[in-house]
Amino acid sequence: MKTQQNSQSFGAVMLDIAGTTLAESEREIINHPNTGAVILFARNYENPQQVTQLIDDIRAARNGEILIAVDQEGGRVQRFQTGFTRLPPAALYENEPEIAEIAGWLMAAELLAVGVDFSFAPVLDVDCGVSTIIGNRAFSQNAAKVTQLASEFQRGMARAGMAATGKHFPGHGAVALDSHLTLPIDERDLAAIRDSDLQPFRTLIQQGLEGIMPAHVLYSQIDAQPAGFSPFWIQTVLREELGFDGVVFSDDLSMEGAASVGNFSERAKIALQAGCDMVLVCNNQAAAVQVLDALPHKNNAERERRLQKMRGRFSMNREQLHATKMWQQAAFLVQDFAKRYA
Repeated sequence: MKTQQNSQSFGAVMLDIAGTTLAESEREIINHPNTGAVILFARNYENPQQVTQLIDDIRAARNGEILIAVDQEGGRVQRFQTGFTRLPPAALYENEPEIAEIAGWLMAAELLAVGVDFSFAPVLDVDCGVSTIIGNRAFSQNAAKVTQLASEFQRGMARAGMAATGKHFPGHGAVALDSHLTLPIDERDLAAIRDSDLQPFRTLIQQGLEGIMPAHVLYSQIDAQPAGFSPFWIQTVLREELGFDGVVFSDDLSMEGAASVGNFSERAKIALQAGCDMVLVCNNQAAAVQVLDALPHKNNAERERRLQKMRGRFSMNREQLHATKMWQQAAFLVQDFAKRYA
């Protein structure tokens, strides 16, 4: 493991840690010049006080820039639960669209209060009724409704001070297989994807979306590489056609949907060459170390500029947040909504 002191810029790798406290070996990994972010999972969480201390320790371990992320969509994907408001799955917001912005604000405000910079949300996939891994994580089976509800959710996040990350570009909702376990193949043509799946991405990009995560899905009629490793999808479609100027995060390179590309170092290099700004390597510390040491370390002004926009705009701690009428009303409304449609 090679480390470098006083590295001030964001590295290009997001990694994870094993438990609820920081091991000494993990401090060294976090301070590697190619580290840029840490993603937290349910195994890293016991309660708000513990995770606040853990985040403080992660930041202290790095002599430079670091982002803290988590998947806190709601429904099946909510890593922090005890001490946090339980959020409903996205599909329920069709019943009362006005709750989407409130829930986006609440999710973001509660995470910011413990020191998390951002959640990988909202899901912009259009549910086509075949994907169990997406399913009710999507806001709707209708692209226009996904766009409307995701826009409201994003607006709430922004109001709280959190950047949003849309996933899974250009759309994961039309394949039945789970990209954690295999490489799904979407056989639709580009016109069909443009007409439906790209609608939410296009609109939210116009509204200032800060981050996007491509899918580990192969669109076989369009390109030979899965979207997260494809210059066509990331540079031609996302950057040029849609005008996206935010951060492109790879999905987890440990997922089986990425395995066809090569070993971990090859996956990381190809994803970065395709146009990703940051690659995720989770649940495999040896692979994370391999990627950290394999990548060249070089400052990238464009990546730095984009990643700076993912920083949380922290304004109050948890006790201060809970004392506000805004939080009290939002928590009541979201919990009541979830109970009524459970």
